[in-house]
Amino acid sequence: MIRLHAIGGYSEVGRNMTAIEIGDDAFIFDSGLYLPPIVEMEDSKVGYTEKKLHEAGAIPDDTVIRTLQNKVRAILVSHAHLDHVGALPYMAHHYNAEIAATPFTIEVLKSLIRDNINLKFRNKLRAVTPNSSFIIRGKKEYKIEFLNVTHSTLQAALIVLHTDKGAIIYANDFKFDNSPILGKKPNYKRLREIASEGVLALIVESLYASCERKTPSEKIARGLLEDVLLTTANENACITVTTFSSHIARLKSIVDCGKQLNRKILFLGRSLQRYVSAASRVKLVPFMKDIKLLSYRNQVERVLKKVSKARTKYMLVCTGHQGEPGSILDRLTRGVLPFKFLSRDHVIFSSSIIPTPISQANRKQLEKRLKNNGVRIFTDVHISGHAGREDLRDFIEMLKPQNIIPAHGDMQKLTALAELATELGYKLGKDVHILQDGQTLNL
Repeated sequence: MIRLHAIGGYSEVGRNMTAIEIGDDAFIFDSGLYLPPIVEMEDSKVGYTEKKLHEAGAIPDDTVIRTLQNKVRAILVSHAHLDHVGALPYMAHHYNAEIAATPFTIEVLKSLIRDNINLKFRNKLRAVTPNSSFIIRGKKEYKIEFLNVTHSTLQAALIVLHTDKGAIIYANDFKFDNSPILGKKPNYKRLREIASEGVLALIVESLYASCERKTPSEKIARGLLEDVLLTTANENACITVTTFSSHIARLKSIVDCGKQLNRKILFLGRSLQRYVSAASRVKLVPFMKDIKLLSYRNQVERVLKKVSKARTKYMLVCTGHQGEPGSILDRLTRGVLPFKFLSRDHVIFSSSIIPTPISQANRKQLEKRLKNNGVRIFTDVHISGHAGREDLRDFIEMLKPQNIIPAHGDMQKLTALAELATELGYKLGKDVHILQDGQTLNL
């Protein structure tokens, strides 16, 4: 019997965690944070502990699989976003199992562990090159593959667990980008080979399953940035750009534009420090020599004093695109750093707003403060890193899985993916299964 345990990410966007139980062996996919409570905790300066995060609902409730603790052979991580990897420093010690992820994701995880020096962390880390496989030995031997796929961070992977009944494919999160700014295209060839061998189950993100689209390539986002940065009258303005710190390809496009404008490029904020440094350690940052990376308060304050005196010579790239309290952009707009936005300065949001009430409220207040200073705001200079409905249709038709399990979404999003599956001939409750956090499915 193969059992799928939906631990997190099946009742909300985030907190992703799934377990597959195969007889006397088990495997965990992802262990992520639920970000809205994290934003609230940062605002209240509450220290992070496993107990406090659990009480806040910020980490998955894995008590439903505690009976499997001695069965877990590996924790398999799809990519470096916090809603997929961020809970591991607090939860991995429950399992005597190694953690496997691509090299960039491993470096980000190491950084998260270093930030939490008081936590116990004894799990072995295995760096897996994209488009490679390895063997895990439990009561049986299992082949696991990490297939390269494109997303809004480096070295995202589709994880394939091979079983006697067919492959189980974990697809959180991805898009099909055939012209990536950094990295390789998705490994379509191997996916088709696995499909021909037989796919028992596809666990797949449903975030944008209701959006009737194919998600455009990241090269389109680069074009949007070029249009805003290179064709707008900004000669007499300070330029500030904010985006997802983990989006190294987007950061490359921003840096390339900054170089064309002949600006000195400053990266400001702890999150940017973490992700750019992690990418640098695995030699995936082609722009390191073109930027100055600053995260400590005294460093940031010192350089901002210089920027204030020669504001048209600089481009600031900073954290805070969601209006997060304590981020660099939040502090700049509140006047707690030695820099003041002036009328006609430019602030570019190369991101979308995470659709939660707290993020939307924080962002609204941030934009209000910018507008009060007469700042020109450019929003949605962005392309998603997630598959749209038509991408998901192609994916399902390519793999022809026996079972489809929608993941990474609330009920509305899961239902949208289930409806797509029924369009393709699947039947709800028979071979397409909507689960909620804490539920188990027998395959």
